This record gives sequence, C-alpha cells and structure tokens, in this order.
Amino acid sequence: MSAIEVSGLTKDYGDVLANDDVEFDVEAGEVFGYLGPNGAGKTTTIRTLMGFQSPTDGTATVLGADVREESELVAAKRRIGYLPANPAFDETATGREVLDLHASIKGDERREELLELFEPPLDRPIRDYSTGNVQKLGLVQAFMHDPDLVVMDEPTSGLDPLLQRRFNEFVREERDRGTTVFLSSHVLSEVRQICDRVGIIREGRMVAVETVADLLGRSGKSVHFRVAGDIDPEEIDLAGAHDPVIERVEAPDDEARRVTEVSFTYTGDVNELADFLAGFDLLEFDVEEAPLEDVFMRFYGDDESEQSDGGDR
Repeated sequence: MSAIEVSGLTKDYGDVLANDDVEFDVEAGEVFGYLGPNGAGKTTTIRTLMGFQSPTDGTATVLGADVREESELVAAKRRIGYLPANPAFDETATGREVLDLHASIKGDERREELLELFEPPLDRPIRDYSTGNVQKLGLVQAFMHDPDLVVMDEPTSGLDPLLQRRFNEFVREERDRGTTVFLSSHVLSEVRQICDRVGIIREGRMVAVETVADLLGRSGKSVHFRVAGDIDPEEIDLAGAHDPVIERVEAPDDEARRVTEVSFTYTGDVNELADFLAGFDLLEFDVEEAPLEDVFMRFYGDDESEQSDGGDR
C-alpha cells in the first residue's frame, strides 16, 4: 500500500482553482519531492492531506486513512510528523516548553537525538528565535515521535548551508530506516540530493511525476565553450541545442584578441556535439549535467509541447 494516494484532488476557492484534478502516489519508504513556485498549489495539497481543509472534489489517503474521514485521519496522525511552512509556536513559551507540549500529545522517543542534530536554543523564548531557530525547533517536533510518514512544507527555509546539508543527510538516513518523506520545495538542488521521485505542479495541475534520474536524463547537459574569433547566432544550428547564449569577451592575455563565449543546454547525441565543436578553434570547453533549475524553468516556459510530454499527470 502506498503511504500517500491522491486521486482527482481538486480545491476550488471560487476565485482561485488551487488544485485541479491532482493525481500522484507516494510509495512507502521513499522521499518524494513536490515542486513548484510560490502559488502553484503545493501548500493547498499539503493542507488537504493533513485534513485542515476538505477537497472540493476527488480524494486522498495518508497511511490508508481517507482525508475526508476525520476519525480515520485522527488515528493516522499519530504516525505522521508535520512541518508547515513558516511554523508558528507560542511566542511566550520557550523551545523546551513547546517540545514538552508536543511530547505530551504524541511522544518524543527521538527527542534527544534530534536536539543534538539540529540544536535549537531550548531555554530561549520563541519571540527571541531567529527564523532558522524556529525551523530547527519545527524539525525536531516533526520527527521526535518516530513517525512512519513525515510531511514538510519548505523544510529548509531559513536554515544556513551547514544545517541544510545536515538535514539532507538526516533525510537520507530516515529513508534508509523506512520512513516515508513528502516535502514541498522550490529549492531544486535540495530535491536533487535527497528525493527518489518528484512531482511538479503548475498552476494547480500536475505537470510530471517521475524519478529524479529520469528528470535529469531528459534534461540534457549544460555545454559551455570559448572559441577564438566571433560566432554568429546562426552558426549554432545544432539539433538539440536549446537557448544558446553568445557573448563576446576580451581574451585575458591579449585585450586585442577576440574571444566568443557560448553556453546552451544540449539534449542531442554526444557524438554530434563533438562533430559540431570540431568546426571551431576551441580555447575552453566544459560539459556537465544540467542544473535542475534549468529543467524546472523548462516546465514553466511557454512551450506547451514541452510541458505535455513530462510524464504522468
């Protein structure tokens, strides 16, 4: 049984169709990334999964519980950890008091382990917390009762790079323990490091659901090279070269020498790329995996044909 199953999920606020026939599933023991920019519908989906609002149409289950059935969902929530976007705690309470309250409701067998990992300042009142410290406290409360499923909305918001790396390592370890993690994000480098599969939502509708490996494989490579002399845009006539950027620069060792810098995303055959580059006087050449940020932008471009072939909906 899947940890999360979403079928035809729709949420219509009247003036905004926040979720429109959304469908996906999250397998038990996987890390699933839910991607989209602000306003795409990620938080609406999460709020529905957690039972904070009812769907207009369609349904979803979490750990087998129908989100429309309150009694089922209440029982399932004992096995679920939750971190909302911008978590809010009683500002007059200390971090320790906040965790004590959560522990009285759901338990805290992993509390000390998580405190050593994320180190929120427990004896300081919440009103004196930075955004990052609030987020660290939220992560501790989400995992401290050892849940089977953890749902998080932008979990690394406000964390410094060191804590982000620590969080990524922790999530990978949790997956190895069998914990299911569902997280929304627009930080694609983060998703790339920790997720098994991703779902991409655009204006309330699912654009794609696929493995990170497949997404990267379809995205192509980033190609960057410098050549002696000038290049006209018409010369970049290579099939599979997308969005070429051409810039004329001065040579570092000779200001009078003309050098052209070219970058593009390439989704074609590597041998054809090699044949194409052989026609230039190369000064520098680099090819690497395209960053997920570029892939993400392709899903949100104006080319509907690009969007429609992006996997399951």
